[in-house]
Amino acid sequence: MSIGEALAEARREAGLTVTQVSDQARIKEKIVTDIEDDDYSACGDDSYARGYIRIIARAVGADVEPLIREFNAARPGPRSIMDHMNNPVAPVRMRKRLPPWVAALVLVWLGLAAYDLYASLPQLTRAAPAARAYAATQRHAGPKAAISGAVPARALTPVSAAAFGPSGIGQGDAPQLAPLAIDGNPATAWHTDWYMTARFGDLYAGTGLLLDMGRPMTITAAWITLGPAHGASFQLRVGTTASLADLPPVAQAASTGGVVHLRLATPAHGRYVLIWFTSLPPDPAGTFQASVYDVRVEGHD
Repeated sequence: MSIGEALAEARREAGLTVTQVSDQARIKEKIVTDIEDDDYSACGDDSYARGYIRIIARAVGADVEPLIREFNAARPGPRSIMDHMNNPVAPVRMRKRLPPWVAALVLVWLGLAAYDLYASLPQLTRAAPAARAYAATQRHAGPKAAISGAVPARALTPVSAAAFGPSGIGQGDAPQLAPLAIDGNPATAWHTDWYMTARFGDLYAGTGLLLDMGRPMTITAAWITLGPAHGASFQLRVGTTASLADLPPVAQAASTGGVVHLRLATPAHGRYVLIWFTSLPPDPAGTFQASVYDVRVEGHD
């Protein structure tokens, strides 16, 4: 059975149509149909074809790695770094041709990812005490604070979280996972969908996670815990209406990962806080996806 036949059979067993797979995987129907016919001409190069195979396989519940091994055996051209990381069992001739600098780059990438993950763990436990310590400092700042009229900042608890797309609530990625970003468990997360490029495969301008604070509040800072891979760029937006046009950017971060601390230069007032991704980091599958494991917001009423 060919790769295309295996994917088509898995799709039928899952009770999915080509249109449903296209919508779920964010891939054009023509590409899904072509790959089921074992035609990869519309995919671009082999790296993109491998990425499409992975995404379609996930959507239909097929085992990815045997399909990628079969593709590599049939098309033994150069593979991306991500492909080598995910499928080390490759033909011997390909492994021998792997330049030393590629292997070194892979090791550096793995080292940075491990370091970011290690560094983020203690920050997760320090973030809340740090916020409390800051608030306590403000409460005991004495006459100077009283004279300035500064309002002490405190940790704010969102009422809910929702996936948010260019068209608003309900149009974002993985809406069922949105509450996991504010459940207080660092092992659970909201994820964006998988995309073929860091810029959402040129399908969208962005995607995000919207926090509803329950009522208008003044936001002064936020801690966002992302996955360990760097490459995520996002804006922090605050407003009184759950509409992208009414949520102006108040802070931003570029090409980042791990725990990101944003302290607003000017406090922002609003009921909604939006984490709006404009670029995604690479994932181990060779595609692009962002994850939000935890969000902490600081401010006052």
